[in-house]
Amino acid sequence: MIMNKKYLVGVFDDEHTLVDAFEKALAKGVVIEEVYTPYPIHEILHGMKNKTNITTAAFLYGLFAVAMLIGGMYWAAVVDWPLLFGGKPFNTFPSFIVVTIVGTILTITILTLLTFSVRSKIYPGKTAVIIDIRATDDKFIIVLDQDKMGIKKPEVTQLFQTHGATEIYEQDANTN
Repeated sequence: MIMNKKYLVGVFDDEHTLVDAFEKALAKGVVIEEVYTPYPIHEILHGMKNKTNITTAAFLYGLFAVAMLIGGMYWAAVVDWPLLFGGKPFNTFPSFIVVTIVGTILTITILTLLTFSVRSKIYPGKTAVIIDIRATDDKFIIVLDQDKMGIKKPEVTQLFQTHGATEIYEQDANTN
């Protein structure tokens, strides 16, 4: 089902006016859909309260990788095809350490990338939804869904204007 969303977009020239407007909007109860900046801003990241479990997933992927790599190497070197010559010990565990470290890093990287891509709905061939192309260059953008703003549009417009917005406009977006 395709529905039409209307966004209210506030454009700011610098980080300080954006953070000021962002904090004042949150204090007034405005529900902010998204903030686009050319670089990460810690105040915005904390204020959006979007928590991620990607670090927990990466840790679990690491445990999985270590168990599978050590188990696989042990099975191959000791159980399935033991080469008993030249005083080789029964358990060749110390020779597994370097391979385990490198394999764990590789596994964590690949599985975390796949997890991030699936959660973000990023895949090859997907067309990007770009609210304002200037956000990748030198502008700071606050996007509000007009149906969920929390306060009325004139109040938000006034709030953004008094706190340094250089431009405020409406934009329609088609989403699936």
